Amino acid sequence: MDSDGTQDARGTHANPVPRARGAMPPMPTEAPSVSSLTGSSAFLTWLRTPRPETLPGVWRFGHRPRPEAEPELIPGRQLISGALIAFLVGWLVWSLLQNGYVGDWWLLPFKLLIPDAWRGGGSGVGNYLLYEGYELIVALVIMIVVGRLGRWSEVWRRFVLPHLRRKPPRQQQPAPAPAEDPAEWPQLRAAGAGDAAERLAAEARAGLMRDVDHARITRAWQGVRSGRFSLATFTGAVLQEGAAACLHPSGERDLPARLARHDLLTGQVRLGTTADDARNPYAYRGAGLGLDPELLGTSLLAVGPAGSGKTGTVVRPIAESLCLHALAGRAAVVVVGAAGAGLGPADSYDVVVQIGNPESVYDLDLYGGTTDPDEAAAVLAEALVGDLAEPHQGGDTRRSTTVLAQLLGPFRAVHGRFPSVPELRQLLDGAPGPMAALRKGLEDSGQESLLRELDARERQMGNPGDVGGILADRIALLDRPAFASFFHSAGSDPSGQSRPFSLKALDHPVRVRIDLPQRGHADASRILARLVLAQFTASVAVREDRSLFACLVVDDATGIVTPEAVRGVQRLRSGNAGVVLTLRTLDDVPRPLRGPLLGAIGCRMALSGLTPWDGQDFAEVWGKEWIEARDVTDRQIIAETPAGKVLHAVRQVITGKAPTARAVTVRQVERERWSASELAHAVPPGHAVLSLTTVTGEHAPPLLVDLRG
Repeated sequence: MDSDGTQDARGTHANPVPRARGAMPPMPTEAPSVSSLTGSSAFLTWLRTPRPETLPGVWRFGHRPRPEAEPELIPGRQLISGALIAFLVGWLVWSLLQNGYVGDWWLLPFKLLIPDAWRGGGSGVGNYLLYEGYELIVALVIMIVVGRLGRWSEVWRRFVLPHLRRKPPRQQQPAPAPAEDPAEWPQLRAAGAGDAAERLAAEARAGLMRDVDHARITRAWQGVRSGRFSLATFTGAVLQEGAAACLHPSGERDLPARLARHDLLTGQVRLGTTADDARNPYAYRGAGLGLDPELLGTSLLAVGPAGSGKTGTVVRPIAESLCLHALAGRAAVVVVGAAGAGLGPADSYDVVVQIGNPESVYDLDLYGGTTDPDEAAAVLAEALVGDLAEPHQGGDTRRSTTVLAQLLGPFRAVHGRFPSVPELRQLLDGAPGPMAALRKGLEDSGQESLLRELDARERQMGNPGDVGGILADRIALLDRPAFASFFHSAGSDPSGQSRPFSLKALDHPVRVRIDLPQRGHADASRILARLVLAQFTASVAVREDRSLFACLVVDDATGIVTPEAVRGVQRLRSGNAGVVLTLRTLDDVPRPLRGPLLGAIGCRMALSGLTPWDGQDFAEVWGKEWIEARDVTDRQIIAETPAGKVLHAVRQVITGKAPTARAVTVRQVERERWSASELAHAVPPGHAVLSLTTVTGEHAPPLLVDLRG
């Protein structure tokens, strides 16, 4: 059993992902998210760390939930002044007792409880100790009373203890009972695979297992439980390979390097820390923020200006996490961005398509690997003219789909393949030679129905409403010398050296990076980005294995949001798939599509530097909430007596303010969770406001997150 059943894509790219077994990667000096531990203890400590169930988006690794109710927080100045006044009052009471200003009644308990024989004994030292002990007890009682009144414990906890506290050295936790120890694989033992469990436990104790190995074997075991594989096959692979069993088709067991913190046991990647801010719910404050496929399954949209950290703090960690999930057999990921955008090294991916680079090993199939002319026409029309379609009608896309289908069907019937980019451009231009050759081929093969399609296309040419000219102009953007060796479908490359990649491979845990030629080919890059998005939404809808999470990550989605794209994103959640899109501004999306896009996306992120008009769109989609508003009114107190006037004058000299009486009015009002002005001006650099939704419908309100933490 060489993999968990997710083999190479069925002919969707020329050369399958290499299956060569890689050597055991070097053990790092510290395990994921675990510091100051090396060897097997690092992995075991990571595996045994508690991960409590908590709110959506909270980093679960070692999380300690906060109390449900937020404690009443007294202002620091008021707290310190109250503690000082309580101390002075206690000191005053003790002085009065010591100096006899209140009589000796406070000695009455001493006289009642201590026998006369003890107090009248011949030992002066004994009498002194008895009296001093009683005074000490009285002093302690006074201290306890004034300490509680002055909240000394809270002063100690808030202002003194943080300066005295030192981080204790991390101690290795004792191993739990075998029945509860995840390192002993109790689920395998309970199912009768004790030999396999013992082999895996021995590998973990010897330091030969890593987090990716654990996640990959767990995924394979889920396949056994679901009936996709037999228990004997799984057990045989584990006994033979140990921690290297069920390898990814590439043979890799980890990424070359990791920049973000990952917890593959929960599937989370840590993006930052939720700020300890009053606008955040109390349970989230100070907690780590983690994203997992449960959240990405509702898709993510991040909006922020250039330099706000979209690529480095959002896209790169998510892409890295999805690549780790792919190595574990859990996900398939396609990352799209400009060449050199910093989306991870090539070694982190199985397929790297560098469009416009002659040294690129892989090509991109223009037709998505399909053999259906109608499906190919729909996807290609969305890529070419989807941005020209009317937001609520899509008329241009439907007409373009018809035009392309009238050409692609006859061409495939004659040649057994779809046309290359130059051939398609000639057909759309209505070049006499190619059209005549296509007609002759149809006549020779007796394709009467397809001849009628070609006749209809020829009749439409030159009509004022014909979109063939627009399609020809758009396809001409791809018919450039820089792209001469690209966009060959199966059988369309005369040299036979093209290695086209198709998104039909998303049935398998493949890692793909597509580099777009931004420099000098911005319009072509937007067409290709729309093409990839259209192929992605079409492919995930017909996948056989939907237990595999599929995700498309697009760094800079400018120009790719179309009416059909929004409808496709809405359908992804049911197919266990999602997209991650970034934009510099919502102005890059047509105004009628902004509301539907924000409504279709479950996780929305507004980074620092957002414009007020972009903030207004986020404020509307996040809605309002009921809050308690406190209106404070200060009314000056007018003294009527001479003594009162003197007292007010002295008070004004000391405080610098006239004596006032404060009136507080509490009201329940409905206000925006985050206003457009706050999003534009109150989000610090390196921060973002993020709302979350899981595929099961759980929500997290907009959270202020420090992406640098």
